[in-house]
Amino acid sequence: MSYTGKADPFWNSVASFDLDEIFVLPEWISKLTGERSSPDRNINSQSIDSELEALKTRVGDCSGCRLSAERNTIVFGDGNPAAGIVIIGEGPGANEDKLGKPFVGRAGKLLDRILKAIDLDRTSVYITNIVKCRPPGNRTPSKDEVAACLWILEEQIRIMNPSVILTLGAPASRTIIGSADGIGKLRGSIHRYGEIPVIPTYHPAALLRTDALKRPVWEDMKKLNQLLRKLELPRTEQDQR
Repeated sequence: MSYTGKADPFWNSVASFDLDEIFVLPEWISKLTGERSSPDRNINSQSIDSELEALKTRVGDCSGCRLSAERNTIVFGDGNPAAGIVIIGEGPGANEDKLGKPFVGRAGKLLDRILKAIDLDRTSVYITNIVKCRPPGNRTPSKDEVAACLWILEEQIRIMNPSVILTLGAPASRTIIGSADGIGKLRGSIHRYGEIPVIPTYHPAALLRTDALKRPVWEDMKKLNQLLRKLELPRTEQDQR
């Protein structure tokens, strides 16, 4: 793309070098003129909310796997579904099963602090899990339990159409990325769910047990923060209109 305008100090400076025309990328012009680039996706927060509510209705009192037998509450998800950032964990724990919201126990409080470190909170992300019912004893959900519940997560992602996904822990990362590798091998790189960038990292519960994991998680969050800046996320209310 060429640009020949000389109405501001930058272009006047260019002209001082006797340059009548230079080649620049469109995003450079956006930065130079203070304009935000147009969002890639047409976001309608009311439509997203409506579709998610319809999905909840479809899920109903789900009995698709054995986890339904002992649950108190289906933990669907929580946060801002139009923000463009989806965080996916493993499954609800005891506190989540009681309150019906994801990540509200000790691991959730740590997740809040991790998000705050890169200027995010629960109003600027959407948080959910690969299974919506608590596995007994907080065990790892089995493959058939994940398979039975996966359609719900896939529909959530389709409806929210996020620009980035953060996965917490091996089960969530393997499910979304489609890999059998451990989280230690998966983290540190940007993967894909379709066209959506995926950043895997350790689950906050693992950090509560092992201090040594805090450093790699911080490295992953810095990588996420860089990507958020590049994608101009989270989406603002203005973006969503």
